[in-house]
Amino acid sequence: MARDSYEAAIAGLKKLLSEEEGLEEAAAAKIEQITAELGATNGRWSIGDAIDHIRKGFHYFKTEKFDKDRDLYEALAKKQEPKFLVFACSDSRVSPSHVLDFQPGDAFMVRNIANLVPSYDKLRYSGTGAAIEYAVSSLNVKNILVIGHSKCGGIRGLMELPPRPPINFVEEWVTIGIPARDKVIAKYGDLDFDTQCYHCEKEAVNLSLMNLLSYPFVVEGVKNKTLTLMGGYYNFVEGTFDLWGLDLTLLPTIPI
Repeated sequence: MARDSYEAAIAGLKKLLSEEEGLEEAAAAKIEQITAELGATNGRWSIGDAIDHIRKGFHYFKTEKFDKDRDLYEALAKKQEPKFLVFACSDSRVSPSHVLDFQPGDAFMVRNIANLVPSYDKLRYSGTGAAIEYAVSSLNVKNILVIGHSKCGGIRGLMELPPRPPINFVEEWVTIGIPARDKVIAKYGDLDFDTQCYHCEKEAVNLSLMNLLSYPFVVEGVKNKTLTLMGGYYNFVEGTFDLWGLDLTLLPTIPI
């Protein structure tokens, strides 16, 4: 069905452009280009496959979750009262809702490369600052959880940063973690690179926890004991989850 709709749209676009005087030849070439790009497979999926996946995914959610728990969604339509602000990596393998079984309304989430929290800066990182401020000051979350994870490409990129100014978005972003990288190199520089990356995956979480304390509304919440800061580490190779507090005292590993 999705593929039929796609082809119908292409046909309609061809008709529209062909009716414009003088555009027939250019339009035909452009249409061929668009058709080739949109119809090409991305890995093992075509655009039709992607649309079908989205359609089926929402249908499952609607029939198996939304329709079966209307009270929850009616309550959420009126307001949200999340207990957590969660910083997690954008990595497709580490969705916090999947790993920690968060339900709708449980967690206000920010996901980015390498789950980094920058220090307070109104000009450079206002998007992150706005998310923290809104979660803490308006939603009154009780906990901020920063989750690192195994095999993190962002952390590996941080560890591999060349000694020159950043030249792209990713390099610029992961420079936030340079203090964590430098600490790991100083302490574990004699170990193999993969092991250094593992330690940096955790140390970057600690750095983010420290950076959170540069936000005045976070400091106020911590001082008033209305806000708790926690670090977490999800190892999807071993199936474990480590959790620790702001004082960096490691709590027992929680098996997944």
